[in-house]
Amino acid sequence: MRDRNLNNIINAAEEEFVQNGFRGASIQNIADRAGIPKANVHYYFKSKTNLYVAVLDNIINLWNDLLGEITVDDDPAEVLDRFIRKKVELSYTNPRASKLYAMEMIQGAPHLKGYIRTEMRQFVRRKAQIIEQWIEQGRMDKVDPMHLIFLIWASTQHYADFDVKILTVMNRAEYEPDMINDISDFLSQMILKGCGLKPPVK
Repeated sequence: MRDRNLNNIINAAEEEFVQNGFRGASIQNIADRAGIPKANVHYYFKSKTNLYVAVLDNIINLWNDLLGEITVDDDPAEVLDRFIRKKVELSYTNPRASKLYAMEMIQGAPHLKGYIRTEMRQFVRRKAQIIEQWIEQGRMDKVDPMHLIFLIWASTQHYADFDVKILTVMNRAEYEPDMINDISDFLSQMILKGCGLKPPVK
């Protein structure tokens, strides 16, 4: 029950923060979206700031899990292809997460600056070291590992952050599975070829 309540509140808060921003969001609106009393939200999170940080933590953990367990023994083409496809899929299934994260970054990361300086920096450096080892072993072309990670983040999240523009230009009402597959194929081919890798056969 506790986990279900927490997930319900987190999902409602994510929607509220995306629509109204941190300052415009209210605990009452979040409670209404979750269909629970306002006191229940305060019971779990104590303050709007705590809830906002919990929502951001949930997003970050979801994204980090996509690269969390890679090792130097893994196949670089398979790792990068899977990372790209999962990130595109999340842009389709949970675009609010990417938009909320982008809003936080645009505002100067007031709630995430400490995390970025410590945990995120270390996380990216660890993954970059694995990519660097693949390069040293001749398993992929020499590229800047950090910029490669930044490129994948930016290109995949673009489809969530700017979905209105993309769908309007492409004359589509919403993302559909065939479109997500095409986007994933395109990004995987472009990025992997730039690394001297051949996309895995699907």
